[in-house]
Parts: sequence; structure tokens; C-alpha cells
Amino acid sequence: MKIAKLESLHADGGMSVFSFLKVTTDEGIVGWSEYNEFMNPGVASVIEHLAPVVIGADPLATDALSAGLYAKTRLTTGGISAQAIAAIENAVFDIKGKALNVPCYQLLGGPIRTRLPVYWSHCGTYRMNPATAAMINKPQIKHVEQLQDLAAEVKEAGFKAFKTNILLFGEHGNVHGPCFASSVDVPGAPELNAETPLLKAVTSQMTQLRKGAGDDVDILLDLNFNFKTEGYLKVIRTLEPFNLFWYEIDMFNPTALAYIRQQANLPVASCESLYGIREFRPYFEQQSMDVAIIDVPWNGIWQSYKIATMADAHEVNVAGHNFNGHLYTMINAHLCAAIPNFRILEMDVDAVPWRDDLVTYPAQIEDGELVLSDRPGWGMDINEEAVHAHPPRPDNNLQAVLMQPERR
Repeated sequence: MKIAKLESLHADGGMSVFSFLKVTTDEGIVGWSEYNEFMNPGVASVIEHLAPVVIGADPLATDALSAGLYAKTRLTTGGISAQAIAAIENAVFDIKGKALNVPCYQLLGGPIRTRLPVYWSHCGTYRMNPATAAMINKPQIKHVEQLQDLAAEVKEAGFKAFKTNILLFGEHGNVHGPCFASSVDVPGAPELNAETPLLKAVTSQMTQLRKGAGDDVDILLDLNFNFKTEGYLKVIRTLEPFNLFWYEIDMFNPTALAYIRQQANLPVASCESLYGIREFRPYFEQQSMDVAIIDVPWNGIWQSYKIATMADAHEVNVAGHNFNGHLYTMINAHLCAAIPNFRILEMDVDAVPWRDDLVTYPAQIEDGELVLSDRPGWGMDINEEAVHAHPPRPDNNLQAVLMQPERR
């Protein structure tokens, strides 16, 4: 059996584009993966550039294929190159699972668990702006008091945990995200400081969320790249009474992150933006975080398994990074099913109404847990007819809309 063809398909994802890679063999077996070009366009072009390395290769020799692709991009490792390799690797793993008639988690040694605790991610984030709220058919959140009802909604849905960003209210509401700002006119950019008004705002936010969630539902706070060391510590110390599940911190300095972790009284999660064992290694060596977040569609399932094994050797738990469609969720889930040091899986609940239509078997959530099937490969295929029915729109990347103040 040989790989015969690679093809990318794209669908309207509302806040972003759902991108899928279809890899077909000369025996007719089709493997699928989901990738994204979130703030990093060009992955599809790199996949196309790498296609000559893949065409004619044995899809069952997955490690050899990954090594060859890495060698091809050795001088430009990480980022777009890593995501393109991961998309190919994940689709080929789907082929391998289908060829052997086993789920992909069996290729990693078999499942330790088939039910995975899931947290509701970006809780409230997409409802802050009228445009994104309309996309997911939810009412816009305009006042901080509405967060109490949102947290109660999460609890009623059976989730045991949810993650939010810093949400700002007042005359101009927005999601606090100066780290993603392309203009210095955005409040907080480029200094990335945590001033007193911001600390008061996030305290008010957590107060309302805790009222709605009660004490039995965990709250996670994603701080992204939005501060420097000083700012992260100020936020953590301010919110200490709320006993959060973790603070999620993105930082490319493992030493500084280790210092923050030493000062914090609660777990720190990080590393979702890293690629490969070489980038993760210094974070483990310096004990920079309590939970290593791995994006499997960015790293590839086999590379991610190696990272998770390294984490286990350093007594670090692993969580899956996931903010896209159902196949993205499932690829992360197969890794998390097969590793001993699993912590929790991320999943966006708020999404465009047609997200379920894009796959043959949407992710099954019961009582806040994802239930894995025993179907071969990833356990789901892409519905090409539904993808073509929802082509991408020019304004699909609404990161700028989410992070900019809304003029009411």
C-alpha cells in the first residue's frame, strides 16, 4: 500500500476556518486529520510543498515518514512546518488504524481509559461580541452579572470544569488580549502590564462565575501571553481566594515560568504553543509547569506521545490543547486515552450550528466526559458534502474582533 494523493478541504468555522487533510492510498483507504491556520496562515501551502516526499510512501511506516518530513524541514523547524508535518502524520495514523482495523489509541499501546474528563473552553469568550455571539446562536454577554448565569449553564450541562479568558466590561467590552494586538492602540499593548483596574475587573469576573458554578465546578483561567512575570504574579495573588483549578500561562522562557510556578500556590499549565521534544525538554528540566499542554494536531500523534512520555518521566501531567472541530478533539482524545499521566481534555462547546454535520460521528459527551468509540482510526470521517456546503468566508478569523473593544 502506498500514499497516492493529498488534498486539503476547508469549511466555515465561524470564529475561524475548519481545515481538513485527506490522504488517499492506492488501495482506496482514506485517512483524515484536522489542522488550523489560526493566526498562522500557510499550513496548507507547506503541506502541498511536502507532498512529493509523501506520495509513494508506505503509510504503515509512520515513524519513518515523520522522520523524513522533519529532515526535509530541519532548517525551518516548528511553527508552520511542524503543523504541516503533524497534519500529514495524523492522517497517515488514521490510515494505519483503518488498515489494521483498530482505533488509533491501540497503535499507542491501547487505552488506559475510554472516558475522558472534559472542560468547557473559552467559556463566555465567544459571547462577548455581537458578531461572534450571533455565529453560535447565543445571546451577547454585556454585563458582568450575566456570567453567573453562564456558569450555572455549564454546571447544568454536566461539565465539572470550565475555562475562561479575562473578560472586560464597561463602556467598551472586550476579551483582554493585548498579546495578540497588531496595533499599539489596543489597551495594554505592547507593555503587557497588570494594572489595578484590570485586577479589579478580573476579581469581579471570578466572583460572578463562582456564584454561578458553586464549589463543585472547577474554574480555569487562561492568561495567554498577556503579561510579563510581574503581571502574572499580580493576577495569581489577586485571585488566590477563588482557588482556581489552574492558571494557564504561555511563555517562551522556561526559567521565568519556573519562577512564577514557585511563587504560585496553585497549579500552572503551559506549553500549548511549543513544538516537539526539543522545545518541551527545558520546561521539564526546569520544572516550569505542573501540567504540560500538548496540541496533538500541531505536533502529530507520535511526536505528542513522545512528549507525554517525557512529561511522565518528570512527574508532569498532560492535557490536550483543542479549540477547533470534532476531529481535532478526537485526535487529542486518542493520545489522552493511551497515556498514564492524563489530566483533562479541552473542548469548545460554543460553536457554529453546522459543526456536527462536518463529521460522520460527532464527539460524544456524557456527564462532562468524552466517550471514545472502538471504531477504526480516529473513529470519524469528514462529511465532504457538508464541508462544501459551508465554504470559508473572508472574515472567518475574528481574533481581532474578539480582542478589540466593542463600540456600543
